[in-house]
Amino acid sequence: MEPLLPAEAVVVVADSPATWKDGLLPEEEACLGVRAAARRRREFTAGRNCARRALAELGAPAGPLLAGDNREPLWPPGVVGSITHTADYCAAAVAWRDVIGGLGIDAELHQPLPDGVGAMVCTPSERDWIASAPDGTHWDTVVFCAKESVFKAWFPLAGRWLDFTGAELAIEPGECRFDVRFLVPVPPGLDGNPHTVAGRFQVTGRYVLTAVTAPPCRPGHV
Repeated sequence: MEPLLPAEAVVVVADSPATWKDGLLPEEEACLGVRAAARRRREFTAGRNCARRALAELGAPAGPLLAGDNREPLWPPGVVGSITHTADYCAAAVAWRDVIGGLGIDAELHQPLPDGVGAMVCTPSERDWIASAPDGTHWDTVVFCAKESVFKAWFPLAGRWLDFTGAELAIEPGECRFDVRFLVPVPPGLDGNPHTVAGRFQVTGRYVLTAVTAPPCRPGHV
C-alpha cells in the first residue's frame, strides 16, 4: 500500500498474528460491542492496532480510536486517515490534514465480483471499458476497490454517502492509476476542475490495493 500514497502519508500493514487478536483499548472494545462476530472482532482489532501505530509514527496524540455513527474511524483533530481489511490483509494510512486534505485506501481479493454486483458498481462507460480492457486482471474488482477508496476519502469531507455510480473512473492500466470524475456535487477538498481527483492501484497475486488522496482545502473553504 505504501507506494500508492505520497511520502507525507504514514502507512502501517498488519505484520504479525498478535496484531489481529490482541491490543484493543477499553474504549475501542466498547465501540466493537460484546456481540461482535469473531471475524468482525479480528478485523476491527487489526485495523485499530495498525491505525494507532500509524498515528504514533505521524506524531499524533496517543489514545483510543473511536467510531462514529456509521462505524467510521474518528481520527484525532488535524488528521485524515483510512483503514482497510480483507482476508489476511489489513492496513491503515494517516496524514496531517493541512498536507493531505482527504485520504482513502482499500484492499480486496483479486477475484471476479459476484454475479450482479458489477452492474450496481460500474457506470455504463466503465462497463464498456472493462469489456475491452487488457486480459489477466479482474477489472470489475479494480473499479469496486477504487470506488471504496474514493468513498473513504469522500465521507469525512462530505458527511454524506456516495453511491457507486456517483463517481466514474478513467483507468490507465499501464500507469496503474485512475482519474475520478464525480457525477454529483462535491465537498471542499474534492472540488478539482472538472471535479476530478486521482488515485493509484496495484494488483498482486492475491489482492487489489487502491489509494486516493485529495489536496488540502483551499483558503476560504471549511
